[in-house]
Amino acid sequence: MTVESVKPEPSAATELREPPVAAGGVPVLGHGWELVRDPLAFMTRLRDHGDIVRLRLGPKTVYAVTTPALTGALALSPDYIISGPLWESLEGLLGKEGVATANGPLHRRQRRTIQPAFRLDALPAYGPVMEEEAHALTGRWASGQTVDCTSESFRIAVRVAARCLLRGRSIDERAERLGAALTTVFGGMYRRMVVPLGPLYKLPLPANRAFNRALADMHLLVDEIVAERRASDQKPNDLLTLLLEAKDDNGDPIGEQEIHDQVVAILTAGSETIASTIMWLLKLLAEHPEHGDKVRDEVEAVTGGRPVTFEDVRRLTHTNNVVVEAMRLRPAVWILTRRAVTETELGGYRIPAGADIVYSPYAIQRDPESFERHLEFDPDRWLPERSKDVPKYAMRPFSTGNRKCPGDHFSMAMLTLTTATMATRFRFEPVAGSDDTTRVGITLRPNRLLLRPVAR
Repeated sequence: MTVESVKPEPSAATELREPPVAAGGVPVLGHGWELVRDPLAFMTRLRDHGDIVRLRLGPKTVYAVTTPALTGALALSPDYIISGPLWESLEGLLGKEGVATANGPLHRRQRRTIQPAFRLDALPAYGPVMEEEAHALTGRWASGQTVDCTSESFRIAVRVAARCLLRGRSIDERAERLGAALTTVFGGMYRRMVVPLGPLYKLPLPANRAFNRALADMHLLVDEIVAERRASDQKPNDLLTLLLEAKDDNGDPIGEQEIHDQVVAILTAGSETIASTIMWLLKLLAEHPEHGDKVRDEVEAVTGGRPVTFEDVRRLTHTNNVVVEAMRLRPAVWILTRRAVTETELGGYRIPAGADIVYSPYAIQRDPESFERHLEFDPDRWLPERSKDVPKYAMRPFSTGNRKCPGDHFSMAMLTLTTATMATRFRFEPVAGSDDTTRVGITLRPNRLLLRPVAR
């Protein structure tokens, strides 16, 4: 599908409406209480009240967009920038000078700097690392023994990112630290986004102290990686070398803070989303063993029984569809925000300058008006003859426009290869004591997923 603006042309004779206010809310917290108590159900219900709905988060008014077409218009319009409660809460982790949070000329320059590491012609060089890590992952699992899928998913996600893009040493120890820190940091940032109580988060309460310790360890980890590379005098063909040699608009080397923020974005945001998706894939393979069998049959038809490789990925159609359908039902990134830079119009409603806009890919991708049997896990819905009926912008797991994730092809190749490797070697069974309920933070993932792999 082509990307094009769907922003309607305003008519001078048309008086813009004010969006309706969502029902509910409590004193002081507004709708923030519902976003903490049951955020997924709350965001999903908003479609019943209009295409755009006003929310109250503490003292702020936020505009929620609920339809695929308007999320496309929002992403493609220059009237909205990356900002708002989500990104403000993420600045403590990602900084203000990384590609994830920057806007305007700085963002464009940063994308030009990092894009070579993610071009399609760069991906084959990462193939051997992805293969090695995928086969090492399943090689650690013994048939019939319980696997902690939470820690294993973080481990492979961080190792692949570090080995392909940063070429760091001491990967195992750093992966464990990163996984532990991410759990605390992303949960704390979500609370700060939906319940903006400002000074209360600076009090020396146990939760605040744990959050601050995890955040400090995250930044220390990145400083160690950058310092290690500078001390080595090595210049491998990777993302960190691109950053260390990058120039600003004046031709000077970019600053240490920008390098730091860029590495943080790659290690944390990328690893968290990939790890979360692997967890959901494992859970869905356990719940739908028939699709694990189809993946195994497809891999064997393609490989003839040899171990699956990176070069096989483009031929694994059903496996790719399993990954896409998992991302539809269980998107790692379930909520996004933007900010209006000028008074503008969206869907016939007035959006004031400075207004924050929020939308939920989780709700959009489960919309019954966009997807037949919208709550069913159905990878075949992505076959060409069926996917053509999916409305535009109803499924954009890597966003669209100039904020599209630069690592989309990298992520899909890794996820497809990992899924093929796991499903070829094992079936998966649930284990008593597993807590696969959804943990809602900045991302979505199971709380603590335990499964029993059974050799095929």
